[in-house]
Amino acid sequence: MTTIIHPLTSERWKDFEAVLGTHGGPGGCWCMHTRSTHKDYEASKGEKNRRKMLARVKSDLPAPGLLAYVDGRPAGWIAVAPRAEYIRLETSRVLKPVDDQPVWSVVCFMIHKDFRKQGLSATLLNAAAKFAKKNGAKILEGYPILPVKDDVPAVFAWTGFASTFEQCGFEVAAQRSETRPVMRRNL
Repeated sequence: MTTIIHPLTSERWKDFEAVLGTHGGPGGCWCMHTRSTHKDYEASKGEKNRRKMLARVKSDLPAPGLLAYVDGRPAGWIAVAPRAEYIRLETSRVLKPVDDQPVWSVVCFMIHKDFRKQGLSATLLNAAAKFAKKNGAKILEGYPILPVKDDVPAVFAWTGFASTFEQCGFEVAAQRSETRPVMRRNL
């Protein structure tokens, strides 16, 4: 199995669609949930969110995330960008800033069903750390789940698992909820 990681560009948009599926992930998200206020997100589910993400991809900003290809097939996605791009984090009681240090954040994973439980999340997370560092980040932060049950449906694991973050060198920086630590890795 050969895995290659590439930033999401407009040329790779169809591959992003292949990973997220025809609806753009759960609820027509298109990885816009954390980038939007609750009101804006609810009003934009589906096609509007798709257009917003495509506009973000076409912008002059660094790519909003990375795509994983396994043996040439689009297999996974990770959203990684400066925390300031994720406006919903600013209003979260659980995920509010730990301190005033500038950080980049990982907010979403999407692994195509054919490639789950093969370590692709860890591969994407390590690639996200390299990508963030290359773009000037000193700290990478994530907001995974710490499951209280052994079997978590994939749809509820879109922020990743704390065990994967630990495996990739992240440590708990704050924990304001039993199941949602704020984890960091210095780059």
